[in-house]
Amino acid sequence: MAKVKFTAPKVAAFKCSADKAQAFMWDSTAPGLGLRVTPAGKPSYVFQGRYEEKTIRVTIGSPDAWSIPEAQAKTRELQRQIDEGRDPREVKAAITAADVAKREADRGQGVTVAEVWPRYLAEGKPKRRTAWKPGYRADLEAVASMGGVPKKRGQGLTKPGRLSALMALPLASIDQDLIRDWYAKEAKTGPYQASRAMAMFSGFLGWCATKKDYRALVDKTAARASELGDVLPEVNRRTDCIEIDQLPAWFSGTDKLRSRAAAAYLQCLVLTGARREEMAGLRWADVDFQWSKLTIADKVDNTRTIPLSPYVASLLAGLPRTGTLKNGKANPFVFASALSASGRITEPRAPLEDVLKDAGIPHMTIHGLRRTFSLLGEAAGAPAGAIAQVMGHKPSATAEGYRPRSIDALRPYLALIEAFILEKAGITFDPAAAGAGAGGLKLVASA
Repeated sequence: MAKVKFTAPKVAAFKCSADKAQAFMWDSTAPGLGLRVTPAGKPSYVFQGRYEEKTIRVTIGSPDAWSIPEAQAKTRELQRQIDEGRDPREVKAAITAADVAKREADRGQGVTVAEVWPRYLAEGKPKRRTAWKPGYRADLEAVASMGGVPKKRGQGLTKPGRLSALMALPLASIDQDLIRDWYAKEAKTGPYQASRAMAMFSGFLGWCATKKDYRALVDKTAARASELGDVLPEVNRRTDCIEIDQLPAWFSGTDKLRSRAAAAYLQCLVLTGARREEMAGLRWADVDFQWSKLTIADKVDNTRTIPLSPYVASLLAGLPRTGTLKNGKANPFVFASALSASGRITEPRAPLEDVLKDAGIPHMTIHGLRRTFSLLGEAAGAPAGAIAQVMGHKPSATAEGYRPRSIDALRPYLALIEAFILEKAGITFDPAAAGAGAGGLKLVASA
């Protein structure tokens, strides 16, 4: 293998004939340095040496980028790597991989919360469920909204969501100190709303930590309540409920509502202990008047089936089944609302406030009606396990040796609770006189 002293004119003049795949010229000054040329005329400096008794070759680069002295110096560096027992190819691959990783990391440092949030909405989900519930999904969208769009109801523009100030920040910049500062500002106008927004954001960070694209960028504990307990408001468990002495006034107040669907909806919450959205989403297909059963969309499981008690059956049977949705199809919802785009009750707080005002009862949440059922069920003497099953609570293995009851086994307990509530409300209702089938049920008298 003939060697020549590399000079700029010799390097520029070296060509490869068309009948060969490649041609080499080797430098006499730096052993191992060669110039490789192809018929296409693209030359490059290469290093050739012996590693572990095998000939290896490493590309250095184009003569346009490397001067002859630089290529000779690189050749000596590669030979030193071999002398040190390292494979120059592996060294080069490691350097390339580290450079790629650094570029990826640098690019990741610029990823903002707003860029990741839509993916979280699309791919994230709560435990034990396949997707967000529509109401919570809407809350996630609202809390991250930048605001400034016309309100769907009323005049004016929407306000920015609680998390809007975090959306433009790089994901990698979110730490506990930043969350503390954000919360301190948001809590001035609503500490509990800010706490709920922070809980949502904590879920987002936890999800990011499960994704290989983002886990290196996030501190999943930055918004965790256990780490920020010193700045969060004290959580007081709500105890609001309708007291026994308030039942007559409350039921009387619901009877005065202009919307019969709203009145029946509020009463059914008290008489079944269902969650707000579970009852609001009830469809006529879920009501079995023949076998006296209700199938409810459950928060924990997909659905649960409970007995259809006599008075609740009379309330539902008295509701009209007329009306159509915007698509022209018949409205499938039991508690229909012409004011709602969905065709059903979506915001029951206004009618509840009307009832409370009429009855002279202090402010109460919708969930307070569910709590009322639980407390009155205990007062009626129903077993805790039966109450929990009707309400859709997760069963407690320690409570009365809990075993799920059949619908027929639950029926007398729910009837017991319903009769107790009606008695305390001053409502006289005779299930036997109402007869079999929902169509024959009627209110006999109201005190």
